[in-house]
Amino acid sequence: MEKLKSIIWVFIAILSIQGGATFAKQLFPAIGPEATTFLRVWISALLLLAVYRPWKQGLSRKAIFAVVLYGMSLGAMNLLFYLALERIPLGVAVALEFVGPLSVALFASRKARDFLWALLAAAGIILILPHTDFSQSIDLLGVLFALAAGVCWGLYIIFAKKVGEHIIGGKATALGMFVAALTVTPTSLSHVHFAELDGKIWMMAFFVAILSSALPYSLEMMALRSIPEKTFGVLMSLEPAFAALMGLLFLSENLNGTQWLAIFCVMAASAGSSLTAHNVTPPPQT
Repeated sequence: MEKLKSIIWVFIAILSIQGGATFAKQLFPAIGPEATTFLRVWISALLLLAVYRPWKQGLSRKAIFAVVLYGMSLGAMNLLFYLALERIPLGVAVALEFVGPLSVALFASRKARDFLWALLAAAGIILILPHTDFSQSIDLLGVLFALAAGVCWGLYIIFAKKVGEHIIGGKATALGMFVAALTVTPTSLSHVHFAELDGKIWMMAFFVAILSSALPYSLEMMALRSIPEKTFGVLMSLEPAFAALMGLLFLSENLNGTQWLAIFCVMAASAGSSLTAHNVTPPPQT
């Protein structure tokens, strides 16, 4: 039952993140990806700190070290992904970013069937990418940003599990988001012109913070206490498919047959992984 709840939390987190990404991309023409990242992460951090008040919990040195690594990877992932999203389409950016979680799923695998699910998800990600004149149609700097974000995403999954061994979900997310906000500040603050931010921008930034950070990362931290990194990583391979569907529903982006096949692959991989995972032991609460 606990495992089923965790899987549902992951699905809700995926929907929330992709909805937030559509809002965020609409902010780029007005304030740019750096300022959007700054507002998103700081608003999320302040909200989570107010809700969970993590300063009431004593932290060991190991816990502090884990939170710092978790937060730094989280902040870098957010900034790099938005820099990629400015240059390449949402579905492509999400697919390329999956180098991280797929690597975690692959390296954590211990059984042949888990390896096959990871390969099926990888096939879906490859299929969802454009294959005609790739070098001419895709901004290569955007591709590099997306791949770098993927590396940070993989680290985030690993460090989130470590943090979960020391701190209960919501408090860990709040502390990690605060570290993430500090991480992005040096490179993003100069891009924020507060006098030019009107009510509409603040409202959109607030929705981006809720949908892209505060809600999904809290859900993911809770889920990671009940499912291993490999299962979490393959479940999250639904992200490219959801990104493509968001493009269809909200951006009028039509999907071709290859892209529908890609959606089937990643959904089948996620379903297979969730059905065949056994003996999931939550980390100890300390």
